[in-house]
Amino acid sequence: MTRVLPIAVLLLVVAAPAGAGVRLEHVCTLEGQKEVRLTGLGLVVGLDGTGDGGKNLPAMRALAAAMRLHDAPVLDPIELKDAANVAVVLIEATVPATGARRGQRLNCFVSSPMGASSLAGGRLLAAPLRLAEVGADVAVGVAAGPIVIQDPFAPLVGALPNGLILEEDFDVSFVGADAAGPFVTLQLDASHAGFGAATEVARAVNREFAFETGAEIALAAGPAAVTVRIPPAYRPDPVRFAALLLAVSLERPDSRPRVVVNARTGTIIVTGEVELSPVAISHKTLTVDVGPPGGRGAANNGFRPLGEPEPQPRPQLESLLQALNQLRVPTADVIHILRELHASGKLHAEFVEGG
Repeated sequence: MTRVLPIAVLLLVVAAPAGAGVRLEHVCTLEGQKEVRLTGLGLVVGLDGTGDGGKNLPAMRALAAAMRLHDAPVLDPIELKDAANVAVVLIEATVPATGARRGQRLNCFVSSPMGASSLAGGRLLAAPLRLAEVGADVAVGVAAGPIVIQDPFAPLVGALPNGLILEEDFDVSFVGADAAGPFVTLQLDASHAGFGAATEVARAVNREFAFETGAEIALAAGPAAVTVRIPPAYRPDPVRFAALLLAVSLERPDSRPRVVVNARTGTIIVTGEVELSPVAISHKTLTVDVGPPGGRGAANNGFRPLGEPEPQPRPQLESLLQALNQLRVPTADVIHILRELHASGKLHAEFVEGG
């Protein structure tokens, strides 16, 4: 006998409790705040016979170059034929969006692109890292140290906690200027971007600084950007203004309606208020009728007689999921229904399928 499991539905409630707000720093960043990728090639030594092997010419050339730098040149490549304890690795690191200073240590990661079978027990020789962009040839950091294998099932990928030392400053330049004076730009993250959301952010900023400036300093420049003029009192200290700006409370941080499903894990995630248009759903032995606002008998000509109650809002996806859950509909079938609703245009939300 087949056992039907109840649907596991995760509902993310974006709205804060009544009377509370969400700080702008939780939904926005300042233009200029961005992560910087660093990359490089290095040589791992000390492997217990799990390296690239003496027949791997690129690895042996890298080893020969390293030995030459240490005044131990290799006179004949045949000397390295038994060097199975070294491996060439790709090195990656990320400078955070908040920037970093010279001498600061960051985590970095290594992965084997060649013939090694494991990096466990290895140690990365000092290797320069450069910006991950075309034409970058100046080393901005040096990575070195013991490798930590974080996943025993992925021994060709490892981490070096605090293994990167920066040789350059990475400053965050967030202040712009034009004929009207200095300004900063708030960038809404993808899950909150929208014309309404940008307008609400600008309104919240103007409300917060109205007493000090007596004028509106924020203007929505698009669905994902809000330009904010720096008041004269804060121009000598833009960092303080940025801190105050990102601390502004947003009363209605509505997120973009989104449905994320993963058929492999059986997960359904709903963010925002996801609405449905009237639709009849028939799937296998299941039939669900999602009625129109105000009932099926409601007038559809835009006019409403005096005394007739206001039409009800559109049906919510949350209610449909709860009903399907009570009917113990398998998660795979629910995900199939959501796909069809999205394809038919009846699901008013961004639909993302993972896994």
